[in-house]
Amino acid sequence: MSAEPLPEQRSRPWARGRSRGAASRPAAPARLKLGGRRRTAVARRERPRAGSPLAPAMEAGGAAGPLVPVQQLAAWGAAGAMVFGGVVPYIPQYRQIRRTQNAEGFSAYVCLVLLVANILRILFWFGRRFEAPLLWQSIIMIVTMLLMLKLCTEVRVANELNAKRRCFADLDLKHFWRWSRFADYVQCVLAFCALAGYLTYLWLDSALFVELLGFLAVFTEAMLGVPQLYRNYRNGSTEGMSVKMVLMWTSGDTFKTVYFILNQAPFQFSICGLLQVLVDMAILLQVYLYSSYPQKPVSHPTHTASTKAL
Repeated sequence: MSAEPLPEQRSRPWARGRSRGAASRPAAPARLKLGGRRRTAVARRERPRAGSPLAPAMEAGGAAGPLVPVQQLAAWGAAGAMVFGGVVPYIPQYRQIRRTQNAEGFSAYVCLVLLVANILRILFWFGRRFEAPLLWQSIIMIVTMLLMLKLCTEVRVANELNAKRRCFADLDLKHFWRWSRFADYVQCVLAFCALAGYLTYLWLDSALFVELLGFLAVFTEAMLGVPQLYRNYRNGSTEGMSVKMVLMWTSGDTFKTVYFILNQAPFQFSICGLLQVLVDMAILLQVYLYSSYPQKPVSHPTHTASTKAL
């Protein structure tokens, strides 16, 4: 039995069809009628309460989100400082030697120490992997020391025109690392790389050898300032040595030591950094003492004899 049409449906036939269609369709869920109010209610239901264990985690994640890029930038900055910071101290010394055309104030054995230390550190990386910035630092330092040697050799040979030419093939220990050509230094470095690389290849599986290799690398680097310290003591002066270089040594070695400790680098690296800071402070003490209390010039026997004869 069909339902009686309403009075307004009798006057408007189109309303009758609409009501029949609406009656045949199921009622729309109430959530569709809510619109934006329902989304707000759902968000409220999904938001954890103040006492919920999820609340601290979400709040911490939201607070730490903006800090992530800052932390990454800080990490990249520290890595860049480690890679390039080691060569910065030699820029003023290089410019000073080039300007004055005098390399007597700079000890070329500093280059020898750094070349040996960084070659050993690269070989140590094959036995015990450490952070990539330290590896790149060694590669860049080797290139820098070769450039320093090239400049010092050219300046010294130009100032010693009458001196006898020495070469690496002479195998004369008295004139070791005081050769007349830059190519001789390159030959010596390549020979050391070949010998050390061959020994490392043979004993790479030995944990004792790998740890000893790492210790030799960092201990050699820790003795970086010793040649300069001895040269200053022998000359009784720091003339010709760039004080800016030593100040950058000290600041760089301090930063490097803190970096090693915070990043839990192998213990050899931390020991190296501490020793380097001590040597740098000793050189700075020499700068203060020799500037405040100038040493008397050392008189050579030949000069004394000629004075007496006059």
